[in-house]
Amino acid sequence: MNYTITLNPAIDRLIFLDEKMENRKTNRITDVAYDIGGKGTHGSYAMTKLNVKNKALGFMGGLNSDKFQRILETKGISNGFTTVKGQATRECYVVIDRDSTGTTMLTEKGLKVSRNDVDTFQTNLKKIVNYGDFVLIAGSLPVGFFLEDLKKMIKILKETGCFVACDLSGDALKLATEVGVDFIKPNEFEIRELNDKEEELIPFLKKLNKKISYIVVSLGQEGSYCIHDGEVYRVKSPFVKEVNDTGAGDCFVGAFLAGIIMKQTIEETLRLASACAASKVMHNDSSTFNLNEVERLIHQVEISKY
Repeated sequence: MNYTITLNPAIDRLIFLDEKMENRKTNRITDVAYDIGGKGTHGSYAMTKLNVKNKALGFMGGLNSDKFQRILETKGISNGFTTVKGQATRECYVVIDRDSTGTTMLTEKGLKVSRNDVDTFQTNLKKIVNYGDFVLIAGSLPVGFFLEDLKKMIKILKETGCFVACDLSGDALKLATEVGVDFIKPNEFEIRELNDKEEELIPFLKKLNKKISYIVVSLGQEGSYCIHDGEVYRVKSPFVKEVNDTGAGDCFVGAFLAGIIMKQTIEETLRLASACAASKVMHNDSSTFNLNEVERLIHQVEISKY
């Protein structure tokens, strides 16, 4: 089975404006829509859309669980979220205007979990996962969930024999790298933080690849590097008209893992993930991509060995 873990999920409130948002001006909203938020849930949606069976896990707030579950149902995401009583799943406000080349996001801090919540989740996780499962841990940590808890969770998964993928940042990313998971996806700034001795990038990535099987360094619109089995691939994404870039990287990760699970070659996997992410930015919400667009865009992805 394949799982995603989103410890601090969100409900994305998409706010549409007819004109560019400006300070000291009444910015009139033309429409409001809702989407699932949180890196792991976006990964689940991507895998589901690509017909890769998976289940989304994590914490959700009891105060707005009905709203959260309705959005998951709309997206067709199978899930088993742990309810945190007396807390609400955070909302992220994504402002989209017609003339903008990007989006503005405002995000709440998120729910607070107790020791009992964390222990219950860890215990249940140990019962669920099996040898050979793929597990994606993605996004920020909620208040009350500490790095030691993350380390314990990764240890449970590794000892079980799971493929552990992490799309994390900051100290959580450093921890995942030190422990030695199977996949990470830092951006160009995060990889510099990991490379604290300021080594040359490619030799550093090759050295890191000895303990992490798949490394993707995201370069935004410039594409990405991928390092696997000591080989370095330079990936250039198709040029598309950007509407909303929120969730594009998460879409890439979900599609990348789907490619591995479907036993595609590394180049096929990179083409699929890049095409899905490119399609995602062409859509208004935080997760949607179109399979017909993917079929067209997949041939426009450029891959070369470094």
